[in-house]
Amino acid sequence: MKVLIVDDEKHVRNAINLLADWTSYGITEILEASDGEDAVALIQEQAPQIVLTDMRMPRKDGAELLTWLHTYTPDIKVIVISGYDDFELVRHAVRNGGMDYILKPVKADALNEALDKASACWRKEEDGRQRFTQKSIEVNEMKPHYADKLLTNFISGHGRRELLNQLREEFKFPLSLSSCSVAVLSVSQFDRKLLAKFSSQVQLIFFTLCNICNEILKMKGISFRHLNSPGQIVILFWDERGSFSSMLEEINKGIYMTLHRHVHFGISMKRAFPGDLPRAYFEASKALWNRNLLDSKQQHLFLEEGSPSIPPIHLTAIEEQLRLTALSGNREKIEDFTKQWLDGVKQTGSVTPEQLIQWNKEWDWMQTRWIEGDHEAEGILEENEEPYAELSIRLPLTEKGLLAWDDLRVEIEHRLGVVSKHLIQQHSKDQFFILDIAKYIESHYHEEISLQDIAARFFLSREYIARKFKQEYGVTLLDYLSRIRIDKAKLLLHNPHLRIAQVSEMVGYHDEKYFSRVFKRLEGINPGEYRKEQTMG
Repeated sequence: MKVLIVDDEKHVRNAINLLADWTSYGITEILEASDGEDAVALIQEQAPQIVLTDMRMPRKDGAELLTWLHTYTPDIKVIVISGYDDFELVRHAVRNGGMDYILKPVKADALNEALDKASACWRKEEDGRQRFTQKSIEVNEMKPHYADKLLTNFISGHGRRELLNQLREEFKFPLSLSSCSVAVLSVSQFDRKLLAKFSSQVQLIFFTLCNICNEILKMKGISFRHLNSPGQIVILFWDERGSFSSMLEEINKGIYMTLHRHVHFGISMKRAFPGDLPRAYFEASKALWNRNLLDSKQQHLFLEEGSPSIPPIHLTAIEEQLRLTALSGNREKIEDFTKQWLDGVKQTGSVTPEQLIQWNKEWDWMQTRWIEGDHEAEGILEENEEPYAELSIRLPLTEKGLLAWDDLRVEIEHRLGVVSKHLIQQHSKDQFFILDIAKYIESHYHEEISLQDIAARFFLSREYIARKFKQEYGVTLLDYLSRIRIDKAKLLLHNPHLRIAQVSEMVGYHDEKYFSRVFKRLEGINPGEYRKEQTMG
């Protein structure tokens, strides 16, 4: 839990810091601001759960800060610490969500009592929010992909005539609807830092984004997940009197308030409904994936006609240089070559998200060809016609959606370093990396682990890892992970105080029923029977 202390006097902030028993209330991070302006910036960046604020400060004072908090972050618990025993200040604090009003000089008992109450209140409300979110997700999952499936089929042109009446009934499509605009946003174009926060709750980010879109659209349009392009959310807008651009800006504001990120939209021209919907979707998607990641002045809306016309750069054009650089095994040469190549990319003035995806495909193809030969690399460039739709691909982008040069540089140097070891130590390459992968699994068995995660972490193809792992250990990677988890579970089941659901969570299974099925498949009995046997024994 984080707390923010806002006071223009440093000695007061120091005194509060010393008097509070932070550990007792689960507070692990203490932030400080000297006025309301600095406080707002810190709150937007760090999202503290508790704010302790003075009332009389320069620039934005405590009263203004309280009003802002009450408007934009009502969940934050506020404690006022002031030197003024003023009824109007107290009333303003109470009206704007202040939990306590403590007078200076601050006394330890009063401060800790207020912190105890604020932290307990926040935890209780957070539990409620978590339950509400989980319940909402469960309700949403009761009709898995129902709306998304109907709308995906409709926009793809499948069964349109049969679906139209159903859509009018289910989603209130206007009977007189003759034209429609389309926008596309992609979760894959968020920065890696944000995506990492949702790594174990992928469905939640889609649920959140669609909810925001539909709440703002109301009866003027609808948003949904495109099931054939899992990273994409599609927006249909049919209000003849409203501005599509203005509506998307409102949606962007709503997303920023929730995720602290703006999104980029590819948009289509207004097209005939329903006949031209597939064309409109294609236009919007291409516009989004062809936007220029080097344009720092870009807005958030992109039309296909505004896409850059500069010929794309292909890594395969410098394949031999890349291979020789990797083969040198020299770190300085790898860094120099990477810098030289990136400088050339910068001079073009344009890099698109689609290019980043293409580079990934080319890397995989070249790396496989160098290490395993042409036969193994055959077909890699042709598979996954829309690879950018995969959420598992995390592009090197900044929080503003621009190209993160440092991340791209590190990624290229890492790839060259990895393949360099392969080429130089060809005779032991299989064992070298497979052992590292096995060690990683043994250390992280309790986390969400997939073959795609391992491939991304070790910069190797999924097929290569799967084949070599089976050769080395005689079992698949997932079977190896299951055996480790079940062995750990057997030890935990000896503890009678742990429920089976808890054991399941502790070894990496979030579904108790699935855990029981895996346990029985490997042990011949379910976890409850195993525990009973051990107890009787």
